[in-house]
Amino acid sequence: MGIREDMPVLARHEGVWDGVYVYYNAAGVKIDEHQSRLLCRFPAQGPHPYHQTNFYTWADGRTETRDFPARYADKRVWWDNELIKGWAAEVALDEYRRTVMLYWQRQGDPSLYLYEMIQLSDDGQNRCRTWHWIRNGQLETRTAIQERLISRDWQSYEK
Repeated sequence: MGIREDMPVLARHEGVWDGVYVYYNAAGVKIDEHQSRLLCRFPAQGPHPYHQTNFYTWADGRTETRDFPARYADKRVWWDNELIKGWAAEVALDEYRRTVMLYWQRQGDPSLYLYEMIQLSDDGQNRCRTWHWIRNGQLETRTAIQERLISRDWQSYEK
């Protein structure tokens, strides 16, 4: 079996997502916000069965692009690049088949790790994500992300 068959919930995320990331410190005070466009791809060919590219834009004009090609093994997507090392897996206990969980660590900072939960709407058109950034066992930051699917045709947006 392949990634799409083993991870059908994640496969429903394929496409182009627009959204907003809002960051809060441990006290609940908003510390950052930016717009996003994510390309979630399952290429038919090539070395990476899952590949995500994130485009971020801040109100002051700053932009950032982050690229996350991944490998697939043991019913998980695995990342190991210059920024992060971690995995994504579907939550088998979710009988509604809406939930994907991620764990990752920033490279070069073993005191910081992150858990992410992604909830996909039943119609596949919206998703919300929450990140918990934990440093030395203590909550440091929360990130709340709200996104909507704008296209399944990620190939048209790749350029």
